[in-house]
Parts: sequence; structure tokens; C-alpha cells
Amino acid sequence: MDDSPDNPGAASPPKPVQGRDPWAALQRHTAARIALGRAGASQRTVSVLDFRLAHARARDAVHASLDLPALARQFAQHGLDAELLATAVSDKAGYLLRPDLGRRLDDASRERLRDLAARWGRRDLAIVISDGLAAQSVARHAVETVTRLVASLGADGWTVYPLLLVPFGRVKLQDEIGFLLGARHSLMLLGERPGLGAPDSLGAYFTHRPRPECTDADRNCISNIRPAGLPPAAAAGKLARLLTESARRGTSGVALKDSGGGAASLS
Repeated sequence: MDDSPDNPGAASPPKPVQGRDPWAALQRHTAARIALGRAGASQRTVSVLDFRLAHARARDAVHASLDLPALARQFAQHGLDAELLATAVSDKAGYLLRPDLGRRLDDASRERLRDLAARWGRRDLAIVISDGLAAQSVARHAVETVTRLVASLGADGWTVYPLLLVPFGRVKLQDEIGFLLGARHSLMLLGERPGLGAPDSLGAYFTHRPRPECTDADRNCISNIRPAGLPPAAAAGKLARLLTESARRGTSGVALKDSGGGAASLS
């Protein structure tokens, strides 16, 4: 048969097995899984393997442990003292299965904190650090974030308690700790739930006048603190700005919004 273009019965040229996605140029702007291309009607093998690797890293991040004594030594090198406390959770399995136990101190730590509160007196900010669901995020980013924040607030006259390092803590734990200390603000830093491609995101939550009855609506959150997201230096600056505005206005949570510029605003 004549396969020339002039012959209407000529066979069409075969389509390529691998196709380039028309959005491929957008890949340079994000680490998200876009424009992956194809192999026939399926995903490319390299894309499937990369997805499985990211999923495995996310699972490992959840189950990883944090060396709190080593973290305390790192803070000490920056002139920041730290105290180790404990929640009502004793292991990772309990932390994952009983979120309620991660929201409160165990009895021994509660009594110890009362004694420390009497010794320290009332201060402006209590900083609580826990492993959360991504211990490596704390190990990688907490020291820079906290040291920059404390330096910035200290220059404005803020008083900060020694850092409180607590394994297996949930966000609400800061309410009990801040209340027992009588702190004007409490700030909780912990590892966020890992995403595919983001197993090291640190989250920061703060509350004005922390107390047991506080809810999520009373807290402000800054998330995705990591070099590929919000770098620690930028996160520290944002936290300092929001905390300063929170103290000035006497509120936090849904009533306090970050305008994205040099100031915060009331909603």
C-alpha cells in the first residue's frame, strides 16, 4: 500500500509512548506533583517510585523520635535554658491513639511546673516545644526559629521563660502550661502532619492569656516553617510581629489577622 500523504488510506505515524505534559514549564515554580508526563496511558515509572518514596518518608516522619536532651544542649549554646517535662502519653503509639492525653501534663510535671512558676515569677511568653507528628522538623528548624524570635522580642523588652521541651505534646498543651505559669502569651512549636514531599514542616501556635478553656479559635497559627516553605528567619519575624500586636490589642485567634505587611489587623 502507498503510505504517501497523497493516499487517504495511508497509516498515521505512531504516537510517542512517552508524552511531555504541556504544563511542564510550571514545575520550576513548585515542588508539588504537577506536569508529570506519561508513559502510554500510565504514569511514568520514575513518578510512581518518587511518590512511593515520599509516602515512605512521611510515614517515617510520623514515627521518628526526637532527642530532647540534645535539643536542649543546642539551645544552651545560644544562651537559652530549657526544662524537660512530660505529658500523660508514654510512647508514640499512645500519642497517635489518644490525642487527649497529649493535651495535658502528667501529674509529676504539673507539680514541678507549679514549683518552677513560683521560682520564675510571671513573664510575657512561655515557649513550649514538642515533636508532634514530624520530629525532624523540630530538630532542623526549631533552634533557628526560637533563637531569632527570642532575640527580636528581647530587644523590645519582652520577658521569656526558660524553654519547655515536652515529648508527645498536642497544640492545646500550651493552654495548661501557660495558665500554670501565669504567662501573658504561650507559644507552641511542634512538627506538623507530614505531606508528600514535606516531611519536615514546623508549626507555631500562640495564644493570648492561655487558660484551659481556650479553643482553636483563640489561637493564631503559622505553618509550613521550613526552607522550602516559610524559612525559619521569616517565621520568627512574622511571629514577633503578631505577638507584639497581640499584646498591644489584648487578643489573639480569629480576632487577630496577619495583613501580610508590616502590621496585623483586627477582623
